[in-house]
Amino acid sequence: MTKNIAVLGTGSDVGKSVVAAGICRCLKDRGTLVAPFKSQNMSNNSGITPEGLEMGRAQIVQAEAARILPHVDMNPILLKPTGEKQSQVILNGLVHGNQTAMDYHQNKEFYFKKACEAFDRLSAKYDRIILEGAGSCAEVNLMANDLVNFPMAAYAKADVVLTADIHRGGVFAQIVGTLDCLPDLYRDMVKGFIINRFRGDIALFKDGVEWIEKRTGKKVFGVLPWYSHFKIDAEDSVEIETCCNLNMLDPEVPTVAVVRLPHIANFTDFHALSQIKGLQTVFIDTPKNLSRFAAVILPGSKNTREDLDWLGNGFDAALEEYHREKGHILGICGGYQMLGRWVDDPDGLEGQPGRSKGLGLLPIETVLKAPKTTTLSEFEWDGAPGKGYEIHMGFTRRFSGHPFLSISSRNSCPCDDTDGCISEDQKVTGTYVHGFFDAPAISSKWLSMIGLDELAIQAKVMGDRKEKDYDLLKVHFETHVDLGALY
Repeated sequence: MTKNIAVLGTGSDVGKSVVAAGICRCLKDRGTLVAPFKSQNMSNNSGITPEGLEMGRAQIVQAEAARILPHVDMNPILLKPTGEKQSQVILNGLVHGNQTAMDYHQNKEFYFKKACEAFDRLSAKYDRIILEGAGSCAEVNLMANDLVNFPMAAYAKADVVLTADIHRGGVFAQIVGTLDCLPDLYRDMVKGFIINRFRGDIALFKDGVEWIEKRTGKKVFGVLPWYSHFKIDAEDSVEIETCCNLNMLDPEVPTVAVVRLPHIANFTDFHALSQIKGLQTVFIDTPKNLSRFAAVILPGSKNTREDLDWLGNGFDAALEEYHREKGHILGICGGYQMLGRWVDDPDGLEGQPGRSKGLGLLPIETVLKAPKTTTLSEFEWDGAPGKGYEIHMGFTRRFSGHPFLSISSRNSCPCDDTDGCISEDQKVTGTYVHGFFDAPAISSKWLSMIGLDELAIQAKVMGDRKEKDYDLLKVHFETHVDLGALY
């Protein structure tokens, strides 16, 4: 293998992000100064760097795995879909404008140049770069405009590891079909394969490995078993596209529901809740029987007004009834904006200019305005400390009720500010802070507020939990991947 490694995939959600994170952790712990890189990310699941700039969460996770601070050079282009045909373009951590796919592709040379410049800056600081691809690397109709798979790997002089997902079936066709769709130059860059998400006895797949190696002439570096004993944050919302079957819930265990909005953003806000023993956390896309839930959460959204329209098909009335029944409702970022009286978009930042009526459950109004707020924030809730991040357009004005959080610093600059709103009856709350549940003191306080005082809080500090999970990922790799051959 060459200095740099590109982890490309046979399709979307085959595990590229986790494989890249695993390689980063293993290399770092072998004494290599390693950094992740993805030239172009398309996801509404983003995060904030220490400089207050925005980038894709997958590369933040991989930077954490490599034990380094995230930097926008690791993900110079982030596309955040606002609809079916348009995305907000984040370039080097800042909003570059909204573009259709056609407009973006017409400027591909400009964006590829920016990606290469970012890679060069990163490569000058680190011994090895682990690149991540996007979707399938063999989409023949998209190759001419590809900025992230083989063209970027070729620029980086990287060897390619092709990742396939055996759980979804057809792994032989995935691998052979992908190679068959590639031109000779790209096919030769593929040095081998990692097969992901195997269930059962791996020994039974020995013949499969031999067939793949004989058929392709390339090495299977490893077969990774399905894992459930650790959790690595996902890049996008593929993992929640199928909402939980409520019939599978234990009626004796308290449950928190997260509304699966069409333009949901930063769904990883709720991973910390899902780690708490004695609590069920589920995503829902229908407003039936909300009374069964201890709380309902409206998450972030990349298109608040469109998602408000979607809530108008039954969720609005159901949430109002749920509130009358003394149910607890929390809104985060876009979900916070939706809980107010109005959301005004005078400049058309999310689409056509206009004003949308909110759910009316909090005494607030929101105006969407540039520039975008992107901060790492430290906060307190009645003495309970927490750290999170803010990503939103515009500002929200509170008419009554009470401020929810006290903000003590943004991007390491001390401040004396407030955030969010809590209703007079303390049943409805909203905040702009993502990562709200990552601090155990905050999770514990919120669970007490919604009436779950008896719930034993088992979660550790999020950072400690993440480090443990990255180390478990490393053991997973060391056990099942031929690292000597890979490196």
